[in-house]
Amino acid sequence: MTQDHSSPTSPQRGDRIAKWLARSGVASRRDAERMIAEGRVRLNGAVVTHPATFVDAADIVQVDGTVASAPDRTRLWRYHKPDGLVTTHRDPEGRPTVFESLPPGLPRVISVGRLDLNSEGLLLLTNDGELARRLELPSNGWIRRYRVRVFGVVDERILASLARGSEFDGVRYGPIEAHLDSAKGDNAWLTVSLREGKNREIRKVMQGLNLHVSRLIRTSYGPFQLGTLTRGELEEVTGKVIREQVPGGLSGGKTRRGP
Repeated sequence: MTQDHSSPTSPQRGDRIAKWLARSGVASRRDAERMIAEGRVRLNGAVVTHPATFVDAADIVQVDGTVASAPDRTRLWRYHKPDGLVTTHRDPEGRPTVFESLPPGLPRVISVGRLDLNSEGLLLLTNDGELARRLELPSNGWIRRYRVRVFGVVDERILASLARGSEFDGVRYGPIEAHLDSAKGDNAWLTVSLREGKNREIRKVMQGLNLHVSRLIRTSYGPFQLGTLTRGELEEVTGKVIREQVPGGLSGGKTRRGP
C-alpha cells in the first residue's frame, strides 16, 4: 500500500502515524517519531518513512515486527508507587520496575512523568501517549505537591526564600514553595510544591540547604490526588473526571461518555 502524505487539499483520514502510536500506548509521539526515523515502523508491510503518514481502521501497523493494537478509548489511572521501583519499561540494571508490578490484564500503559527509584506516591498512568504528553506540558501550570521528610536543621526563613528561585552547584531552579509541617529532633516533615521540576530537583535543592531527604512522597499532580490509595494500589479515573480536568478536554472523541 502506498503511504499517504496527504496534501492540504486532500481529505484527511485517521490519525498521523506518530499520533496513532502515541494514542495506542506504544510510545510518546516524540519517541514514535524517533522509531519511524530508525525504520522500526511498518504500515501494511512497508517501512514508514515519514511521521505525517496517515493510518485508518483497516491498516496494520507493526513496530519492531510486532503488530500494534489499535488505540483503545483513552484511559487514565492513579497509582500509588512504592519506593524501590524504577519508572521505566526495561531497566538495564535489572531493577524491579513500576510496570512489572501492575496487575495482570491491564493494557500497555506509560507514565505521566516519572518518580525516581527512592520516591513514592502518586504516579499517573495512561494507555494514551498523546494524553501523557499533554499532562506533562509546563503550560498547564499544574502544581505537583510532595510530603518530604528531611534530616537536618530546618531554617524556615531560608526555606521560604526558595519561592524566589534558587541556585545550587551552578544549576538554577525555579520557584519552590516549601513549608515546615513538623519537627522532632533533627527530623522534619515538609510540604513542597512546584510547577515543573528538573530531575531529582527536590533532593538536590534540599541537599543545597544541608538537608538530607529520607522520604519523598508525591501527594498530588495537578487536580489528581493520591488520596487514600495504599502502596501499590491502582484506581482508574473516570472518563467524566478526565474530560473535566484535562485542559482543552479530550481530542479525537475516543473516550466513552459516562463513568
